[in-house]
Amino acid sequence: MMTTLQLEPLTLPGVRLGDENPLPQFRDRNTDRRVVAHESLPEEKRYLLGWETGFRVLPYRMQDNYTRQRVHITYQSIVLENEILKATFLPELGGRLISLVHKPLDRELLNRNPVFQPANLAIRNAWFSGGIEWNIGQVGHTFSTCSPLFAAAITGAHGEPALRLYEFERCKKLFWQIDFYLPPDSLWLIAHTRVANPNNHDASMYWWTNIAVDEARDVRVLAPANKVIYSEMTGKGFDFGFADLPNLPNFDNKDASYSLHAGSTNEFFFQPDGVDLPWEAALDKNGAGLIEASTPLLRYRKLFCWGKHQGGRHWQEFLSPGGKPYIEIQSGLAPTQLHGLNMPARADWHWTQIFGFFQGDVERIHSSAWETAWRSVDADLKSRMDAQGLSQLNAMYEERSNIPSEKILYQGSGWGALELERRVGRDEPKVPSSFVFVKDSLGVEQKKWLTLLSDGILPEQSTSEIPGDWMVQCEWREMLETSVSAAPNWYAWLHLGVMRLENFDAEGAKAAWKTSVEINPSAWAWRNLVALARMENDDVEALACLRRAWDLNHRVLELAQEYLQILNHAKHFDEARAVYDSLPEHFKINDRIQILRGRIALELDDLGTVEQVMQCEYAVVREGDTELTDIWFEMWYRRMASASQRELTEDDKAEIRKLYPPAARIDFRSIAK
Repeated sequence: MMTTLQLEPLTLPGVRLGDENPLPQFRDRNTDRRVVAHESLPEEKRYLLGWETGFRVLPYRMQDNYTRQRVHITYQSIVLENEILKATFLPELGGRLISLVHKPLDRELLNRNPVFQPANLAIRNAWFSGGIEWNIGQVGHTFSTCSPLFAAAITGAHGEPALRLYEFERCKKLFWQIDFYLPPDSLWLIAHTRVANPNNHDASMYWWTNIAVDEARDVRVLAPANKVIYSEMTGKGFDFGFADLPNLPNFDNKDASYSLHAGSTNEFFFQPDGVDLPWEAALDKNGAGLIEASTPLLRYRKLFCWGKHQGGRHWQEFLSPGGKPYIEIQSGLAPTQLHGLNMPARADWHWTQIFGFFQGDVERIHSSAWETAWRSVDADLKSRMDAQGLSQLNAMYEERSNIPSEKILYQGSGWGALELERRVGRDEPKVPSSFVFVKDSLGVEQKKWLTLLSDGILPEQSTSEIPGDWMVQCEWREMLETSVSAAPNWYAWLHLGVMRLENFDAEGAKAAWKTSVEINPSAWAWRNLVALARMENDDVEALACLRRAWDLNHRVLELAQEYLQILNHAKHFDEARAVYDSLPEHFKINDRIQILRGRIALELDDLGTVEQVMQCEYAVVREGDTELTDIWFEMWYRRMASASQRELTEDDKAEIRKLYPPAARIDFRSIAK
């Protein structure tokens, strides 16, 4: 058969994401994340470590309104296929490549999730496991991982159909695309990635391609490197050391290329410096499996595994009920995911990555001599695709990356079209012509900002309505600053305050929100004043503002969640219980509110209610979060202290943890302890 590209419906048991969280989540004031570098980490590997890696999500909103109640959902998949490989993409879920089948052996090369079950692991919360994910912009599972992006038909160099995925990344103002090619008889799915910064300012950049593959005791992960940066998982932060493969300290000095040697959740980063063809492979007992390789710009590689402890095993089953355990092999632009990376103004970066089936020499692949293992794969790979061959492909596809797409197969957001409209008539670098954002993608949220662009006014709305999407881009802020002097507009001042605080103007944000409530009091402006007070560690002011917000609007679930969180933080547990008791039943059954109820009950010594809360399974617990297990153990400490009528020692507590382990359903710990 020749290469084909077609749309196919795909029905899966899945969870609907629900409405996005209307409350803006502001970035860390410390834009750099603290990372502990061990003495073993060379000086050159410390450069930009932690730079611009602090939490940041605006202008995007959190996707945290989901459950574990699955229904059958039909997605629009796009299938690119030749005689050797069949690749299936989901454009409405971040363009995830959910399946890559090697047809001659009828072998799935990826870990394929049988369900769509989001969990709290991404920047915006919702994330699902399996397949290949494309992460851009900010450290973490990307902003668009559970959102639609554009998919379009293009043509390959031999006239065959091909696929382009693309979007406008709003946080960093970057445009990105991946062109997928599968020429007739090709052994490789070819992905040519382009990231463009058509702006007059630098941007902090991030890219990691995350590939999920099946985990098994005999699966070995190899890459062309002898040195790694490993992560010491302390549970208190990020500790990085430098070591030789294969035995690593964070794997109890066992061979870390076999993931099940990890006791707890773990990861390390291969450092293939100087290598002309970076690659990574996950190969089974027969020396067979998936291999990927790239041009040198995408140099670094990573292994992530969940470990053997109860928390890690629970995560596997939690994310993929009925599926197979998985590990991730990943490829990125920087030495680790906590290394910052600067993308200069007007830069246009390109690299090419290939994915396919590999079969090698079993004895060498599983040799105890590390170099013997990876060099055998390196030699075999280069007999099929060497660095020069991949470089030539990259040059050819870089040239083709400028050709506009022929037909849009799936439509993403309207923000790219809005950005193109904003740039009309302005002296700014040109956006490459490959980024085709049709005007009919402009929706209600974009049209508000189009009105500001054309008329100089942001349309006002009722305070009872959800504020909608946020905007933090400096060019829109300049327009809004000008507009608010024209007429009193509570809504414009609300948005301006968000823009100001996200750009570290706390006093300006406070003034904007105070002006907003003077014009027309809203729960939204009062809540944002809460967020500012919390940043300043002023619990009294935060609670005062939150009570005003709550008095104005009892119908916002996320506001109820924050109210209980802050009351708990301030140790106002009686008031927290009263607020909980006043909530409507459909709020009370919410996961976060139930977990907060568990903490309230614990602090009020209502251990029966705590026990009840512990019987449920929760969908929204953050990766590594120990709140549920903390409550569980504290419940037993209190019971045993009451029974013995004495204060417990640390040895007593350790014994209790052994005697009363938490059920797997509430165990989300990353570390076995």
